[in-house]
Amino acid sequence: MLNTFRLEGRVALVTGASRGLGQAMAVALAEAGADIVGLFRTRDGSETCAQVEAQGRRFLPLAVDLLTASAQDLRAAVAHVAREMGRLDILVNNAGEIRRAPALEFSEADWDAVMQVNLKALFFLSQAAGEVMKAQGKGKIINIASMLSFQGGILVPSYTASKSAVAGLTRALANEWAALGINVNAIAPGYMATDNTIALRNDPARYRSILERIPAQRWGTPDDLKGIAVFLASDASDYMHGAIVPVDGGWLAR
Repeated sequence: MLNTFRLEGRVALVTGASRGLGQAMAVALAEAGADIVGLFRTRDGSETCAQVEAQGRRFLPLAVDLLTASAQDLRAAVAHVAREMGRLDILVNNAGEIRRAPALEFSEADWDAVMQVNLKALFFLSQAAGEVMKAQGKGKIINIASMLSFQGGILVPSYTASKSAVAGLTRALANEWAALGINVNAIAPGYMATDNTIALRNDPARYRSILERIPAQRWGTPDDLKGIAVFLASDASDYMHGAIVPVDGGWLAR
């Protein structure tokens, strides 16, 4: 049974892989046997590269600014991956953008930036990867959703809108692509101790109110996503399509 979780011979493209959740998932996939392509905007990916190569896996850095990338740019990036690595089996759409402001004050620029990275880039990367996976007869696409795929949140209207759309798009693509051998699912992380949540963790009242609601009595860490990422990337999840899997310490159950 454990062999169904192995990823030897497969290539995974992970966006936002230089730190946090993306780095942890990239390293987990490498630990399971996959070669990794790390997509970065501006940050140095050398730390992720070192951790992947320590597992004896290949690592290819890919510089793409999802904030400005067009659909054509993303198609070219996926074509580059397929050409350099020989195939593309797994896409993890992890990169995300968040902007905080009251809804009455939220700017058009902040709205567009979040939608560009969290939704538009995710869709066109998935479309390009889907073409490669269709030709191969098999593939795994893992989107990163959010607790705000289920809830409204406060001070993050564009983030909530984008992550709600990610959940819907995950289901829509699963409906179309399941028959092609492509699994499209999503992970919905709970409140994680990453750069994206620094503002919340630095606000004593918000930090306390969030922590008090988590049955596990702690914030999550990037390592908490390793197991579910490997599962959704592996043959063990072959009959899962369109699932949004919370990894939230029990937040939604509360």
